[in-house]
Amino acid sequence: MGSEKEEQFYKRLKEELNNTTTWPSSYLYKFIIPTDKDKITRIENIFDNKGAVINSKKSSNGKYTSVSVQLIMESAEAVIEKYKEVGKVEGVISL
Repeated sequence: MGSEKEEQFYKRLKEELNNTTTWPSSYLYKFIIPTDKDKITRIENIFDNKGAVINSKKSSNGKYTSVSVQLIMESAEAVIEKYKEVGKVEGVISL
């Protein structure tokens, strides 16, 4: 995403989260990444020591892996911060 487009996306996400959620709240992240143990480990490490429940499942052909992360987040800003961290992992698609 271009930085201006990305900024608009996160601004809109923050507004939506604040309008629909009472913080702290449970939040479910979903990502799709090319199957690569190092990339999966990097995502897991971003949420490590946060009490997250992390599930991963390979696609039927094994080319991609979906990673779901559920944890209690303190604010919309905290949710967005994690999306930005995970976004630094090459090939990640955030759902």
